[in-house]
Amino acid sequence: MKQKKFVEEEALEGEVTLKGRIFALTMRLLALGLIVLSLMLSTEGLFVVILLFVIVVPFEKLFPRHKGQKVRRPKLGTDIGYALASPILGILTLVVGFFIAVISLAWIPGLLVAPYVAKIPTEWMPIIGFLLFDFLVYWTHRFYHEIEILWKFHSIHHSTEHLDWASGFRAHPLDSTILAPAFVFLIVAGFSPELTGAFAVAQLLTGLFLHANVSWRLKWLHKIIITPEFHHWHHTNERDAIWTNYSTFLPIWDVIFGTYFMPKNRRPQVYGVNEKIPDGIMLQLRHPLKGMPKPWWFLFHPFKSIKLIFSTAKNIIKSMFKSAFRKRGTKPWDIYKSTTNDSKPELMVDYK
Repeated sequence: MKQKKFVEEEALEGEVTLKGRIFALTMRLLALGLIVLSLMLSTEGLFVVILLFVIVVPFEKLFPRHKGQKVRRPKLGTDIGYALASPILGILTLVVGFFIAVISLAWIPGLLVAPYVAKIPTEWMPIIGFLLFDFLVYWTHRFYHEIEILWKFHSIHHSTEHLDWASGFRAHPLDSTILAPAFVFLIVAGFSPELTGAFAVAQLLTGLFLHANVSWRLKWLHKIIITPEFHHWHHTNERDAIWTNYSTFLPIWDVIFGTYFMPKNRRPQVYGVNEKIPDGIMLQLRHPLKGMPKPWWFLFHPFKSIKLIFSTAKNIIKSMFKSAFRKRGTKPWDIYKSTTNDSKPELMVDYK
């Protein structure tokens, strides 16, 4: 009897393993297809990978922040895959970004300040535009960390456990819409598309270099402009650094709003998130969407869809106020319900 039970369990285990292997192979083939199609559309992603490798990796080898970290480190393929697939993922980002720009309502204050922007001398437009862009991205970035539904997408970027020349590529296309509210605000307010686009490109390029595995501390720049050390602290999974260092260019916003964190006597050591994030592009693209209705559900349930959209928007707005007016030094476990003491517990907002 025992032998029969053992044989049945062994057969079941073999079946599960076989299904798992088939599923994993399918995901890899889909990812490969996505990359091939993207390269057929454009080779810009490949060019950026080669350029960053040539420019950044020599400095990482000469001045490594984490000396034992190899260039060919774990999950490198996933991060490079995001870069190669960027032409198609970028199209998705633009489509969703337009939607986010509209529903964020950032265009409303843009309309309100437009008469005042029109009075700004031409030579001052780049400076004022830059400060407004940086200020708005600070708050958008903060909300993407501190609001549950937004963090689901942004956590993909933070799931990398190794920071280097390639880790900045990893980002869910819906997370990449983080610049959309600032972009639409500036455009509607009267700043030129060329100037606004230049800010966005500068932010994206700067972000890639800030993840580099270099040992430079550049202490004299800490409160003037962000550095790799500043951004490494933002990525660390150490408890006292959670919910800090959101700024894109100027740390002054973190200083003003109480999220600046640059200890003098230590450096960040551990990166990543506590949530279980799967490896591979396709699984990571799918991961934040778990638990959400399928697209066709909205077609067959129009009234329930409207109710869900409004209730979600209501809770996002409530969470925005909770984030904006929380006490300095507050951590996720101080605000959200959690059954764990992890440094980044799952944010459980009551949607009832």
